[in-house]
Amino acid sequence: MACGVMGGDLLVRTGPAANQEALARPFARPMDFTGRVMRGFVIVEGAGLSETSLPDWVALGLAFAASLPPRGSVPTVRARKVRVSPAQLRPRRR
Repeated sequence: MACGVMGGDLLVRTGPAANQEALARPFARPMDFTGRVMRGFVIVEGAGLSETSLPDWVALGLAFAASLPPRGSVPTVRARKVRVSPAQLRPRRR
């Protein structure tokens, strides 16, 4: 995702490096849907969007999205539960 629309606001995925700079811009605030701030994302109020600012916000989102590897190119590793008995935790005697 690079950007999206929610109601009259613009959602922009800035990435961690550009996040603080984006939040310092007028009409930008942290993205927070569930009470937890989503790092690397900002919401830009619709009132702050214009013909000149919208392309800048979209370019910021596209730049970060383009920096990511293609989806599915990095294999995911799932952790498995490993059962360990107390005897296995004791140091072995030699």
